[in-house]
Amino acid sequence: MIQQIEISLPPMERGFHLITDHVVEKLHPLPEKGLLNLFIKHTSAALTVNENADPGVPADLDYIMNRIVPERDKNYVHTVEGADDMPAHAKCSLNGVSLTIPVSGHRLNLGTWQGIYLCEFRNRGGKRKLVATIYS
Repeated sequence: MIQQIEISLPPMERGFHLITDHVVEKLHPLPEKGLLNLFIKHTSAALTVNENADPGVPADLDYIMNRIVPERDKNYVHTVEGADDMPAHAKCSLNGVSLTIPVSGHRLNLGTWQGIYLCEFRNRGGKRKLVATIYS
């Protein structure tokens, strides 16, 4: 069986935001076993799974992404939507727009220290939409 749910996220400031609880809240009840695919419907934000315990991790990830893909590079061609736009597209491509997470025992089968993050790469990205597809 396949279920599909669209999840709206409120606007979030630029950075990495733990959204695991928000996603799980929208998915209940989960099947005994299966797969969850999460897809973000945007090209300037991404999804990732990473450590959910240390509050320094999101700040460090943001720092690293900004070092890898800096703003205001004079060689960027796509610049009409602001200095953060082209770097946001590149960061999205590096991180990815979808995740697949196993479902076991009616729960997401994430590791002890893993959480789902929204990677917001725009200064004013606005609301973000996810499509959750559950395969059971």
